[in-house]
Amino acid sequence: MTCNYDDKTVEAVAFHIESIIKLLGENPSREGLVKTPIRAAKALYYMTNGYRSSVDEAVNGAIFSHQGSGMIVVKDIEFYSQCEHHILPFFGKISIGYIPDGKMLGLSKMARIVEVFARRLQVQERLTAQVVEEVMRVTGAKGVIARCEAQHLCMKMRGVEKQESSTATIEMKGVFESDTTLVEQFNSML
Repeated sequence: MTCNYDDKTVEAVAFHIESIIKLLGENPSREGLVKTPIRAAKALYYMTNGYRSSVDEAVNGAIFSHQGSGMIVVKDIEFYSQCEHHILPFFGKISIGYIPDGKMLGLSKMARIVEVFARRLQVQERLTAQVVEEVMRVTGAKGVIARCEAQHLCMKMRGVEKQESSTATIEMKGVFESDTTLVEQFNSML
């Protein structure tokens, strides 16, 4: 995902980051921190690029006729996001399956859809649901399912500090909601 920085926004965020550094008791003029506010502002801008992109832009018309009826699965799409509660990273992999109904989506576009939602302040449960909803919308599929597994730094480096924990979420729409054999087939493909 490319990122065209808005200099005015980046400078405003950098100003606030410099203030935060001071509030935490550090000197932002110290050698190692002089450029930190601008670097951190650019990083935050990049990591929230999903607010400035859309699924339709990400898909870019890559929807094609498809007469097949078998499940299409894209496995282990890695993602990086920011927990909306603590603005700490969570990261993992999401696998998406769908049953086409005359149309298929270019495979790389699945990863691009994930990026649109992962690059926002987010929770894993909503991320999984948004991906399913949008794949269903753009493909007109008979059904869509996604399984997401992630590690959350808000659980690892603060609070309960559970280093080996991970969270799995699953979301489904359409034929997956009523056909357990399709869910089993999806799980076996993973």
